[in-house]
This record gives sequence, C-alpha cells and structure tokens, in this order.
Amino acid sequence: MTYDTMLPDPDRHAEFYAGVPTKRALAWVADMVLIAVVTAIIVPFTAFTALFFLPFLYLVVGFVYRTLTLAGGSATWGMRLMAIELRDYRGQRFDLATAILHTLGYSISIGMVAPQVLSAGLMLVTPRAQGLTDLLMGSVAINRAARY
Repeated sequence: MTYDTMLPDPDRHAEFYAGVPTKRALAWVADMVLIAVVTAIIVPFTAFTALFFLPFLYLVVGFVYRTLTLAGGSATWGMRLMAIELRDYRGQRFDLATAILHTLGYSISIGMVAPQVLSAGLMLVTPRAQGLTDLLMGSVAINRAARY
C-alpha cells in the first residue's frame, strides 16, 4: 500500500482534517503553558541554580513531555484538550520511536525561523494540514471524533 491509501483521504473524508491547523495552534499554546509551569516547579528543587540554564531546562522538559505524551496516547495533553491526535503513515498511533523522531523533528524546526515558518505555512496549505516534520515522516494530525 502507498502512503496515500493508509490515511484518510482529505477529499472524501474532510471531517478528519476540519479545523486541525487551528486546533494544533491552540494545543501548542496549551502545551507551552504546561511546560512552563512544570519548568517553574522544577526550579526550586535545583536550589534555583536552574535559573542559570532555564532555556535548556525548558527544552528538556518540553522534549520529555512531548515524547512521553505522544508515545502514550499519540497526542500531547494540549492536543487531547483540542480533540486531535497524531497518526503515522500507516494510520497507526505513535509508538515510542515514532514519538521521539517526531519530537526531534519538531524541536529542530522550532529552533530555526525558516523551518518554523515553513512548517506553519504547510499546515495551512497542505490537504492533510501537515507540518514540515509531518511531511517528512508521513504523519498527520486528525480529529479524534472522526478517527477510524
């Protein structure tokens, strides 16, 4: 089977992709807030020395959070709040390896302006609302209520 036949067709099953870019953006905001709160909770347990490497701690907390939540339910808590989840190119939920690769791709793309802007733009113009990492991996975000 090819990549196109294993995922819902955006023309015949538009309900899978309806509103996904907006939901992903709102989920991203919710996840950023949650990661910031967890990072802030960790800081006192380091005798406040984490303030010297706060951006790095935030990145590590975010990487671990995204990887574990994607591996555990194919969606971060922000995505669950917005009723969307990620699927791999076979239409399956993410396993740990796929979650690590997706999180790595996401982390690289947000670390540079061009890939970040390209990824956001791709979510708005591709039929399956896929970002840069999604296109490279063949993954998609779909509405949980419409899942197959």
